[in-house]
Amino acid sequence: MPLLDLAQRQHGWLPISALHAVADLLKMPKMRVYEVATFYTMYNREPVGKYFIQICTTTPCIVNGVGCDVILDCIQKELGIHLGETTPDGKFSLLEVECLGACVNAPMVQINDNFYEDLTVEDMTRIINDLKQDKIPKPGPQSGQGHRFSCEPKGGLTCLNTEPRGPGFGIRADL
Repeated sequence: MPLLDLAQRQHGWLPISALHAVADLLKMPKMRVYEVATFYTMYNREPVGKYFIQICTTTPCIVNGVGCDVILDCIQKELGIHLGETTPDGKFSLLEVECLGACVNAPMVQINDNFYEDLTVEDMTRIINDLKQDKIPKPGPQSGQGHRFSCEPKGGLTCLNTEPRGPGFGIRADL
């Protein structure tokens, strides 16, 4: 799997020649490499744009914030493409994906290796306009809340916000 990832990074996708090279390098049947490359959605079997936008459309991204449907409409309008398509200049590709694992920060997209979370239409428009100029926007939550580091609720932590109690806490007076 790491060799397939490396080959994809070198080519931008996984042509059959790259699959053959990985199989030869690992001294394994080509079919085994094909099985892995076709099973996992992280491997692109067709060319993708320079900026590969993957939008999560599972339940948390639908119901949180403005909703992924609004973000998807924005992307399609800004780029003039639909799901599964690439812009004529080859700069952008758009794909619908299942959970990207940042549910509390929904709605979100992954662009190449970067996650952009807590999206609004204005955020998505800004991100696309930056990418059109080959400027990479700062990844992570776009809500502007500086205290939020990663996958934390917008309103702040609601649990695990105190020092943990030691083992046996409350069982004996000396603990």
